Amino acid sequence: MRTNADKVKLLREGFNTQAALDVERRIVWLKLMREEIKRRESEIFSALKEDFNKCKFETYATEVLMVLDELSHTIKHLKRWARSKRTGAGLINFPAHGKIIPQPYGVTLIMAPWNYPFMLTLSPFVGAIAAGNCVLVKPSNYSPKTSAIINTIITNVFPENVVQVVLGGREANTDLLEQKFDFVFFTGGVDVGKLVMQAAARDLTPVVLELGGKSPVIIDGTANLNLAAKRLVWGKFVNAGQTCVAPDYCLVESSVYEQLLERIFFYIKKFYYIEGKLTPDFPIMINEKHFNKVRALIDKDKVEFGGKSDVKKRLIEPTVMTCVNSEDTVMGQEIFGPILPLLRVNNIDEAIEFVNARPRPLALYFFSKDRTAQKKVLTLTTSGGACINDTVMHLTSPSLPFGGVGTSGMGSYHGYQSFRTFSHFKSTLIKSPNIDLPMKYPPYTESKLKLIKTIIKR
Repeated sequence: MRTNADKVKLLREGFNTQAALDVERRIVWLKLMREEIKRRESEIFSALKEDFNKCKFETYATEVLMVLDELSHTIKHLKRWARSKRTGAGLINFPAHGKIIPQPYGVTLIMAPWNYPFMLTLSPFVGAIAAGNCVLVKPSNYSPKTSAIINTIITNVFPENVVQVVLGGREANTDLLEQKFDFVFFTGGVDVGKLVMQAAARDLTPVVLELGGKSPVIIDGTANLNLAAKRLVWGKFVNAGQTCVAPDYCLVESSVYEQLLERIFFYIKKFYYIEGKLTPDFPIMINEKHFNKVRALIDKDKVEFGGKSDVKKRLIEPTVMTCVNSEDTVMGQEIFGPILPLLRVNNIDEAIEFVNARPRPLALYFFSKDRTAQKKVLTLTTSGGACINDTVMHLTSPSLPFGGVGTSGMGSYHGYQSFRTFSHFKSTLIKSPNIDLPMKYPPYTESKLKLIKTIIKR
């Protein structure tokens, strides 16, 4: 049985023999991967059902479809992305031209999280393969059934000197961070992200960190409250709130607070309850530790809806908390569960001030019909991404780079940005071997200085 060091060595040999360098070969692998995913759809459904109690529709929409879209978009555009781009070289280099040549980093490590284990493992993986890297994939140990099907898909498609999969828990992660990689892509929490960056710094390995944070929702008095409530409820409670860009808390102008609350209750009941009982398809917490952590954030005195939980099932029902303030426990950390705190604000300026007083979030959502207010919020706040009059959906577009800023992460991916992220763009100057202008060579005379100033015109 190969050790992690053996697997890295095998990938290094694969990269050095240019196993993944041919663009046509990369496209063939990506097409085969797409077909393998489609062929194993029922197995993917079963894995996510066992790990999360996810229904087929939610699994397909939030996991499978996004990977298939990423694959199709990449397959369609990869030849163009991978071409060298010709540039000028400036008068000082005449006669010459420049080329920007995209090249893979080498052996890349992808460490994936548990909350969307299929999509958040394979979506960046597509970019790494598209760029020509050899890849070591580490799926999460917290979602074992999904990790197993990921391993099956990858090993059925890719040569072993191009892709390796490592399964296991904390010990496997620790051992992997002792290995030398050329690039590291990590999705997960801030604390582990710091450890990943610390380990990468040992060899000056570039990293992308996709983290999280408390993504706020702001709703002003002009918003379509029915639509805002519908999209807020969906974005918050999909995957039982275990989403890195889930609305974490909601800042609502006092003038529409009660009306919005009424619509939120309406849509929670409509989406997640059948004859007064929680739908059996509502996802569960990933494990007992996370269940206890999320449940501890519920202040029963401030619960307006829900608040109940089932220890045996690791189930927490959709919960809304009102009269929340910045000092409450639920506001002290990312919730990552089905709890929605609502806070009153007097106006948009107060909401902006509240957001800016906290670490920069992965996403920000603003519901308003006022174009001036929309521009104001987008201009005066900083977040990894944003939606106007929606939640979460910005991450579904291959045309929009996805990533964090500050403590919510660094670097981005999706579509062409994934190719860029996993590529080094080598700047190359190509000069004529026939003409060699004498100005750059000594002796440096006044006439040479005058001539170069005339040519450059600076």
